[in-house]
Amino acid sequence: MPKFTYLLSIAMFLLSGASVAQGWIEYPAYEDGFFLNFPGEPTIEETTWESEYGAMLPARIFSSESDRGQYSMTVVDYRDAERIHAERLADIECPEGAETCLGSLTTGVGYWRVDTQGSMVYGAWQYLQRDAEVTHFMWNFTNLVEGLQIQLTNPDQSRTFASLYLHFNRLYIIEATAPEGVRGPGFFQQSLGFLDEEGRNLRYEYYYHNSTIEWTDPPPRVR
Repeated sequence: MPKFTYLLSIAMFLLSGASVAQGWIEYPAYEDGFFLNFPGEPTIEETTWESEYGAMLPARIFSSESDRGQYSMTVVDYRDAERIHAERLADIECPEGAETCLGSLTTGVGYWRVDTQGSMVYGAWQYLQRDAEVTHFMWNFTNLVEGLQIQLTNPDQSRTFASLYLHFNRLYIIEATAPEGVRGPGFFQQSLGFLDEEGRNLRYEYYYHNSTIEWTDPPPRVR
């Protein structure tokens, strides 16, 4: 390939990527500890999430759409799961001494620790129940926070890309659905970052696993 043609091809590729990103904004959600690129200001919906063990947890859905697809971030707050599970158990009859109610050091009252640490897998399970073909399911990470990633092909041939992360007892679910023939929303998924207590971009020296925050210190922060 002539050098000029090769350079022109690279330039066209870069310009096409820029056109896809045009109009997108980096949206910081300081209260929910993340930032993410959206194709415009997202709408915010307050909702509840029923956990695997029956706790009704507060959640927010940030959503936006464009002609290239629909994009959302759901944040489920497990930080108060112990209290919520204790209140849930107060409304039901538990056999005296039942371990499933009292819990243990590792499971917690009402199994709130199990509920929290297993929330990524439970969230992924919801996608596996959809009327869609699972084309990929993998462990991954972003900014060294571990997570899960799922790709689905829907009956109308649109494709759904979902990623789930658990960070400081908050479950983050990123979902994007692209119409048939539209390139996958990598720009959206890869833009996720986490914010510290002061709203600064957060990154670790090695993999962050959520269970470490209760039993030991989390990984050292790079920034």
